Amino acid sequence: MSRNALPAAVCAVAVASIYAAQPALAGIGADLDVPPADLGWLVAAGQLGYLAGLALLVPLGDLKDRRRLIAGHLVLTAAGTIVAAAATELWVLLAGLAVAGLFAVVVQTTVAYAAASAPPAERGRTLGAVTSGVVLGILGARVAAGALAAAWGWRSVYVVLAVLLVTLAGLVLKTLPPDPRPGGSSYRETLASLGGLVREWLFVSRGLVAFFLFASFGTLWSGLALPLAAAPWHLTEAQIGLFGLAGLVGAAGAARAGRWADAGFARAVTVGALALLAVSWAMIGQASWSLGFVVAGVVVLDFAVQAVHVSNQHLLTTAHPDASSSVIGGYMLFYSLGSALGATATTAAFAVAGWAGSSVLGAGFALCALAAGLTGRARPAARCRCVPGRPGRSRRSARRTTGGRAG
Repeated sequence: MSRNALPAAVCAVAVASIYAAQPALAGIGADLDVPPADLGWLVAAGQLGYLAGLALLVPLGDLKDRRRLIAGHLVLTAAGTIVAAAATELWVLLAGLAVAGLFAVVVQTTVAYAAASAPPAERGRTLGAVTSGVVLGILGARVAAGALAAAWGWRSVYVVLAVLLVTLAGLVLKTLPPDPRPGGSSYRETLASLGGLVREWLFVSRGLVAFFLFASFGTLWSGLALPLAAAPWHLTEAQIGLFGLAGLVGAAGAARAGRWADAGFARAVTVGALALLAVSWAMIGQASWSLGFVVAGVVVLDFAVQAVHVSNQHLLTTAHPDASSSVIGGYMLFYSLGSALGATATTAAFAVAGWAGSSVLGAGFALCALAAGLTGRARPAARCRCVPGRPGRSRRSARRTTGGRAG
């Protein structure tokens, strides 16, 4: 755990820059005169920036020293949060959030760094430990952001994030070991290898699961503040942020998923957790009359989401140990698209049909994820065919160029 503490902290703070707006949506909307139906774009801006970063920046981790990439991207994420903190117009805020999201893909570079440095028998445990930092950032940010917004306004959230990001950049350079990468591939070849992944059934099935999984997740956390701030509860931003603690309880249990994955149960965990995800919406949908049901549903939902997420990453990094940055970046493209869809769709559904409409939407996404997970079991998993140092290049092509000797 001590070895993974700093990577987990990097993941926590970086991902918080994307989700910190969620408990303060009402306050931001009032300050910048944003209609409720459009508030989802505040979260979607960061997700769309993240999407671009996954495609363009994460593959650099297979070419460059990941330690230096992590430090540089943390500083640039801080620059985006400073722009957001200073924004007086909606478009400036959206631009700052998009820049922060673009470089917040340092999370995936950090996950790939941790997975590559872990012994194969402990890769699942390492992913579980580092992913716990992602969970802490996504959910804990809601608690901290809600408290900060209530005390000093929503802008203080982004000022604090900037300070933490710059501090972590210094710690990364000082304490993490260098990560020299093997030569032989160009940036263009590495990007092209992402296209080759779409021909692998393992990658496609895990990607579809992630898309619907995080659409369901985004439906909850980008929309939950709206019914809680309305009648009959009228909760404050700080009180709404406390619901992140319920999510942390559920997600903390999902750290065990890494050990289950090491034991060979990643696929079984995925299907079981997706079934729990669908069930959780029956409880979350009761927000109009029972906060107790909502808390229970949040615990179950976040356990399910993180258990599936860890299991998916374990399967993919095991299949592609020499191209972990590229495969995780490609997988997270689905994550980002799903999160953006959930964030924008939930506020629109709430404007039309209230929280009941958002809950039906979230449950529908969960059932689609379950269907994708079950379909993914219908075909055998693709085996790794990557040549070390040449992501996306198959052993068959290597034999053609080396006289029949695979690397």
